[in-house]
Amino acid sequence: MKNGSFETFQIAAMAVDPVHVGTGGARLGRVDNTIVRDPVTKVPKIPGSSVAGVLRTYVAMHEEATNGARQVNGKDKPYYPDCAGQGQPRRDGFGGHCGRSDCKVCTVFGFARGDRGGFAGLASFSDAHVLLFPVATRLGPIWITAPGALRLIDRLRNYEDVADNEVHRAASSNDPLNLGWLLLPVSEHDMQRVTTALGALHVPQYIVDRLGIVSDKLLSHVVNSNLEVRTSVAIDPATGAAEEGALFTYEALPRGTVLLWDVTCRNPQHFRIGQAAVQAVTSVQAVHDVVATGFPYLEALGIGGMGSRGMGRLRVLNGVAGVQENAPEGQ
Repeated sequence: MKNGSFETFQIAAMAVDPVHVGTGGARLGRVDNTIVRDPVTKVPKIPGSSVAGVLRTYVAMHEEATNGARQVNGKDKPYYPDCAGQGQPRRDGFGGHCGRSDCKVCTVFGFARGDRGGFAGLASFSDAHVLLFPVATRLGPIWITAPGALRLIDRLRNYEDVADNEVHRAASSNDPLNLGWLLLPVSEHDMQRVTTALGALHVPQYIVDRLGIVSDKLLSHVVNSNLEVRTSVAIDPATGAAEEGALFTYEALPRGTVLLWDVTCRNPQHFRIGQAAVQAVTSVQAVHDVVATGFPYLEALGIGGMGSRGMGRLRVLNGVAGVQENAPEGQ
């Protein structure tokens, strides 16, 4: 979506490692530490606040590495960690967001300063939803999606429904396909619209070639039945052995999951910070480009918890082009 005031960019990313964005608590049941789910569909997701938070940190790290030391009001003011934090300075007066109109971090992601008020920021982030989910089958991995997930893509807003008792693929088969505990007949379906849309998001061809589409009702069951579940234990620092009673399990989106989220970038020419015009960025595309400087860090440093256990890395597949393309209506 695009107009003179804002533009929305759709970002697709693939999990290089399992991704665990926890709910912050534990429950009795199959696993102790659960991940965030959409309250309606029950499909796991990554909250937009988590996406914005880590990207703010990574952009601040990039600015610090690129521009080096700077001074604000005669004092050293690093981009990282100051402009990556929660905003308010410490009691000694150090730290906190700079809130300057020439700071890419504060103008794009917003800032909170008691003496300067606050600024919402020029970029806003939607939740990252599961677009394609890998499932082990007798034919090897198949990436499963559903009409509701495909409709998140701009050019597939009117994608048709799928029956609950079948899986759509590019070619039919006399043999049913197993998706975990589900065994579904395969129905041949024209996948050209879907493959074209996924290609525009730079989804790898080996994933596009192994697609299956189930109903929205079944997607939740397929995803939640095939999450990665790991068992871990806390280590007693005194003995170096497992701590008694500290065994726990946690779940994660498996590697190979493709997620999709929107970044809405506002036109900086329509905003002022205090009495000053925004100087750090001058166009909607420039706002997106600032956000995109954090994408490589996602693949190196990841998102969510359990990073010390090999989780969290995301590879952004399309960090350059916006969603507006010369496509026919409904494509």
